[in-house]
Amino acid sequence: MSNDDFIITPKEDKSVTISIRIEKTMQGQFDQLAKKSNRSRNELINLALEYALKNAKFIKSANDKNIK
Repeated sequence: MSNDDFIITPKEDKSVTISIRIEKTMQGQFDQLAKKSNRSRNELINLALEYALKNAKFIKSANDKNIK
């Protein structure tokens, strides 16, 4: 290899395609937010899912006050 070589490596695809069903009103809300923020609906949904996973709390039962 020389300093003039144009090096290309395989692209890492870290994403997967999934299908979900959401209420039409929620889709509308994401569409409005996408327009206001100049971000794609897909990007906003990914941000929302990431936030939910980072902030999720598991409660063993509805009567259980101890959040685990």
